[in-house]
Amino acid sequence: MSFDQLRQSLAEVHSGLSDARAHTDRAKDLLEEYRRVMVDAQVQAQPWLPPQLGRALEQLETDTGRLAGAGELLSNYEARL
Repeated sequence: MSFDQLRQSLAEVHSGLSDARAHTDRAKDLLEEYRRVMVDAQVQAQPWLPPQLGRALEQLETDTGRLAGAGELLSNYEARL
């Protein structure tokens, strides 16, 4: 693999990471909107929220951190080239 091919491949990986971050951010926004809708619909002191919602939001936070870390690693690797 030539240096230019490696750079192109890294650019494609960066693009994929950016797309994944955008999808993760959108999923988080949708889940938070769902939470607001559930709370508003129930209008009670202790609204019921499905336990999976909290876990899904936590997982998305973890995934967001992992994607950011992968992006940093790629940037560091690319800078060393």
